[in-house]
Amino acid sequence: MMTQNGNVCIVGSFSLDSITVPGRKEVFHSLGGAVTYTSFAVKTLGETAGVVSRVGGDLPEADLLRLYMEGIDVSAVKRCVWETTARFELCYSSDFSERMLRLTCMGYPIGLDDIPHGLRSKVIHVAPITGEISYGVVEHLKSCCDSLSLDPQGFLRSFDENGYVTSSLQVDKRVLGLVDICKMSQDELFVLTGHLDLKGAIKVVHDAGVKVVIVTMGAKGALLSFEGVQYNIPACRPSVVVDPTGAGDVFIGAFLSEYLKGKELLWCASAGSAAASLVVEGIGSTFFGEKREIVRRAIVLYEKLA
Repeated sequence: MMTQNGNVCIVGSFSLDSITVPGRKEVFHSLGGAVTYTSFAVKTLGETAGVVSRVGGDLPEADLLRLYMEGIDVSAVKRCVWETTARFELCYSSDFSERMLRLTCMGYPIGLDDIPHGLRSKVIHVAPITGEISYGVVEHLKSCCDSLSLDPQGFLRSFDENGYVTSSLQVDKRVLGLVDICKMSQDELFVLTGHLDLKGAIKVVHDAGVKVVIVTMGAKGALLSFEGVQYNIPACRPSVVVDPTGAGDVFIGAFLSEYLKGKELLWCASAGSAAASLVVEGIGSTFFGEKREIVRRAIVLYEKLA
């Protein structure tokens, strides 16, 4: 029996985030993980979204209920009461140029037994945060969708004895051969490929078989590469920056939502930049803006690129 888990199915771990931002004395606690931010972005732009994940008994029921009430399919989120959910501390510098990221509690791996039998989605987005997904699971997910998307951030992290994040390659590079769309930061691209030249590193990813490469660069925007051509996508300016957590995840969520509608890739990237500019105006995963405002900002950006 085939199980439809949203036109965009996001696979990865939730996290319980403790966020410290400039101008706010109190630590803010929020549901995090790429699955959270990406699924909300997909749904905000009108596509159906679902999540495949594994959480511990410490994840509040209210968090999953919120996703359910927003129309995100959480039926494939497995709760194991004896386990714990990943927890991170995030602390930003006064100008948001630096972020301290510390893992305070490791979650559990997502195995083949956690993938619903007969899963089928138009796009599956693989988004690990602590290396919790194996090559074998990604290989299986490839057979469950028309297009496979990847954010490799969780494959590029290791943790020291105090939980502080350092960069290192923690996955079989063959995973790129399974992927159609890959979104990552510039630093992650360099770690993944071992190249410090941007164009050369992107070529390595394409040569592995990836059709669409998106490199996010924070306030500098993003670079979109496909069919041998690279496009600079400017960052859409937010009205205020409160918390940049999840901006890259929102970018790819909006991108995939428009991609499924058959839109031109430059438009998809414009929508991604616009959606990312809105999420940073709130703190944690509390604010994603309205579709109308995302589209308005995307149109302004797209007209400059067309």
